[in-house]
Amino acid sequence: MSDHERTFVMVKPDAFARGLVGDVISRLEERGLKLVGIKVETMPRERAEEHYGEHEDKPFYDDLVEFITSGPVVPMVWEGQDATRQVRRMIGDTDPAEADPGTIRGDYALDLGRNVVHAADHADEGANEREIGLHFDEDELTEYDAHDAEWLYE
Repeated sequence: MSDHERTFVMVKPDAFARGLVGDVISRLEERGLKLVGIKVETMPRERAEEHYGEHEDKPFYDDLVEFITSGPVVPMVWEGQDATRQVRRMIGDTDPAEADPGTIRGDYALDLGRNVVHAADHADEGANEREIGLHFDEDELTEYDAHDAEWLYE
C-alpha cells in the first residue's frame, strides 16, 4: 500500500534490563504494525554518537551516549500506514512525567533519562531513513505480506 511507511524504534537499555522488550513489541504488533527488522546488540559508541549527533552541542549529549551504550538495545523497523506518527503517539511524551497513561512511557517510565524507548520523530523530515540506514543494512529488512492486512486497512 502506497501510504505505508517504515519507522525506526529502539528499546533502550533500561527497558531491556527490566524485561520490557516483549511488552513493547506486543503493543506495536497489537496495534497492527508489521515488524520488518529486529536485532539485539550493545550499540558501538561511534554509532551512538552519530545517532545522537543532533544533540552534540547540548549539555546532556555525553549522558545520552553513555546510557545508550551501557547495555543491550533492540533496534527495530516497523511498517504500516502513518507508522511514524502512530508509534510516536503510542510511546508518549519524551518526558515520562508528561506522558499519558496508556502510552509506553506513561506506563513504564518515571525518569526522562530512563524513558524506555526511542522512536524516529515524525516532525523530522528524513529521520526514519537516516536512523534505519544507521542501524540496519537493507538486507536485514524483510519484505512479506501480513496475513491480517485485509482486516487492518480498507
